[in-house]
Amino acid sequence: MPFAPKIVLHSPTGYHVELDALVEQFLAGGVKWVLVVGEGCEQIESIIDEIVVGDGSDPERFLLTSSHPGESLSEVVGFANLLSGQYEGEVEVVEI
Repeated sequence: MPFAPKIVLHSPTGYHVELDALVEQFLAGGVKWVLVVGEGCEQIESIIDEIVVGDGSDPERFLLTSSHPGESLSEVVGFANLLSGQYEGEVEVVEI
């Protein structure tokens, strides 16, 4: 399933085990940046980073991440829409 190049990952209730498979789908789907907002967003960002790096043997696995504690979903979507250059493109909101 293809994704937009920028994902705003909205987490109303914190980490869920489905995140692991979702990150793999993001990597396979050409996502460049995951912006995390909502409950536990900083922890979720760290988990995404760990999943992407894995054992460190594949330098092609890369995904830029950021967490946005204290910000609303609409603020983060607005910020994502402003990004240009290498991170220009459509924004998709995914809820976990």
